Amino acid sequence: MNRQACDALDAADPLASLREQFELPEGVIYLDGNSLGVLPRAAAERVQQVVRDEWGRGLIRSWNSAGWIDLPQRVGDKIGLLIGAAADEVVVADSTSVNLFKVLSAALDLQRADAPQRSVIVSERQNFPTDLYIAESLARERDLELRLVDADEITAQLDDQLAVLMLTHVNYRSGRMHDMAALTRRAHEAGALVVWDLAHSAGAVPVDLNAAEADFAVGCGYKYLNGGPGAPAFAWAHARHTARMDREQMWQPLAGWLGHAAPFEFTSPYRPAPGMARFICGTPPVISMAALECGVDTVLAASPFGGMAALREKSLALTELFIRLVEQRCADQGLTLQTPQEAGLRGSQVSFAREDGGYAIMQALIARGVIGDFRAPDILRFGFTPLYTRFIDVWDAVEHLRQVLESGEWREARFNQRAAVT
Repeated sequence: MNRQACDALDAADPLASLREQFELPEGVIYLDGNSLGVLPRAAAERVQQVVRDEWGRGLIRSWNSAGWIDLPQRVGDKIGLLIGAAADEVVVADSTSVNLFKVLSAALDLQRADAPQRSVIVSERQNFPTDLYIAESLARERDLELRLVDADEITAQLDDQLAVLMLTHVNYRSGRMHDMAALTRRAHEAGALVVWDLAHSAGAVPVDLNAAEADFAVGCGYKYLNGGPGAPAFAWAHARHTARMDREQMWQPLAGWLGHAAPFEFTSPYRPAPGMARFICGTPPVISMAALECGVDTVLAASPFGGMAALREKSLALTELFIRLVEQRCADQGLTLQTPQEAGLRGSQVSFAREDGGYAIMQALIARGVIGDFRAPDILRFGFTPLYTRFIDVWDAVEHLRQVLESGEWREARFNQRAAVT
C-alpha cells in the first residue's frame, strides 16, 4: 500500500461525500473523534437559530412553540435508530455518569426485589473510571461487593451471587469490543442483569440492544455522535423493565420534576412518568441538545449509503490499514499494539502502548496537526470516524508518526510538559 493507493480508495469511497457535513480545519488530520467529534456545519447555524430566534424572540413560549419540552424524547428517538431501540425507549438527559447512576440503581432495585441474595456487581478492571466510581459509590451505599476482573475472567463471574454485570461495549483504552449478545445471554442464564455503556459504540459500530435482549444502556453524545463538548448523554431500558416499573410504581433514584407523570400539575407526592420518561430529571439543556441533534443527524445521513453497516465496513478498513502501516513503517520503535487484530473484536479506534515517551510523542504529533490522544500510563490512542476520516489521512498520520519516532523530536522539552487534559 502506498499513498497513491490510498488516494484511489478515497476516490472510490461511497461515503466520501459525508465529510462535507463537517467543519474540518485545514492541515489537520483529526483522529480523536472517539473523544470529541468534529463540529457539524449545521450545528453552528442551528445553535444561532435557537439563541437568536427561539430564545431571543420566542422567549419562554418556545417550550411549546419550538418544541423544547420534547427534545429529550425527540433526540432520543433519533439515537435509538442507531442502537437498536424502539420509539420512546431512549431519553437524552444529564451526563453519562448521572445516567449510569440512574440505570444501575434501577437494575439493582429490580434484583433486590427478585433475588435479594445477589450482592455482587461485576465490571472490567480496565473499564472507564467514571463507571467504576459510580458502581463503587452504589456498592458502598447498598453494602454490595464491586468485583473487578479482566476481560477473559468475566464469564467465570456469572454465578448465583451476581446481581448486575456492568460493561462498556468498546473498551476506551484498548478498543476491544465485547460480544454484547453472547455476554447478555450468558448473564441472563445466570440470573443477572446487564448494564451496557455505549460511549465508544453509539455511532461507531452497529448496536442492536433489543436484538441482544440487553437490560439497560447509557452513552454519551460528544464522541461519535458529534454533539459537541459536554453534550448531553442518553439512557435506555428494555421495555420489559419499564413496563414492570410502571406496574410497581418504581422510581429511579434522581426523581426530578420532569420525570413526574404530570410535571406541570406541581403536586406532591412524586408519581413517576411512564416508560423511559421517568429517567428524565431536570430541565433539558436546550442549546446543547439542539447541537446534539445536528450531530446525530450527521450519522443518520449515512442511511442512504448503507447506514451503520457501511460505516462499520469503512471503519474496519481504516483501522486495519492504520495497524498494518504502523507495524510496517514504525517497526522497532517500541510500539505494542493493544487493539485486537480480529475485526469482530475491534471498535473504531487503535491503541498502541509505549513504555516511555507516549505523552510526548502524542504532543509532537499534535504539533504537526495529527490529533490523537494519550491515556495514562502508556497508551497512544487514535480514533477513526468513517464519516470524515479518509484513507489518505491514515497514510499521512503514519508518516508523521514515523518521522516523530525516528527523529526523536518528541524528546524536546515543549512536548514533555503535561497539560491538564491529555
